[in-house]
Amino acid sequence: MSTTQPPAQTTEQSADQSTESTASKADRLAAFLREEAADGETYFKAKFIADDVDLSPKEIGALIVQLQRSASDLEIEKWSYTGATTWRVSTA
Repeated sequence: MSTTQPPAQTTEQSADQSTESTASKADRLAAFLREEAADGETYFKAKFIADDVDLSPKEIGALIVQLQRSASDLEIEKWSYTGATTWRVSTA
């Protein structure tokens, strides 16, 4: 005679875990860039600000391209590429 056990239950948190929306990530990155560029302009590489904005360098790279088009109060341009893209950000 074999007994069956119910499958292990998963927590609702893991089952319903939702990822943060791209819009809120972009908003967080834009707010960081506005603060950094408040005194004129700033230059950055995604890998160096990733921890500050709690995003991966890959996420930052994708979001910064979106922000170039959507953040009218920021001027964002690809500045140089040496190992990783350097971005120049200033207030518009």
